[in-house]
Amino acid sequence: MKKQQKDLIRWTNQEWRTPSGKKSKDTGEVYAPAKTISSLKKTPAGRSKLAKATAEKREATKRGEQYAKHGLHKGKKR
Repeated sequence: MKKQQKDLIRWTNQEWRTPSGKKSKDTGEVYAPAKTISSLKKTPAGRSKLAKATAEKREATKRGEQYAKHGLHKGKKR
């Protein structure tokens, strides 16, 4: 199995979603693994980080960019 196939399987198993559970195109929220979102929502610092990432995502979307460099996954091996 190729690395790309393994990455796709791992990505699928992570159950990516938005913090609200709604579609990102409707809310403009950042898209991340459910595990990451739930752990960030538990602390005020985590909620602040999610809010900052969502603001970055919305700004990138306004500029017509598909991807936003919000730093939510920085330092994580995915």
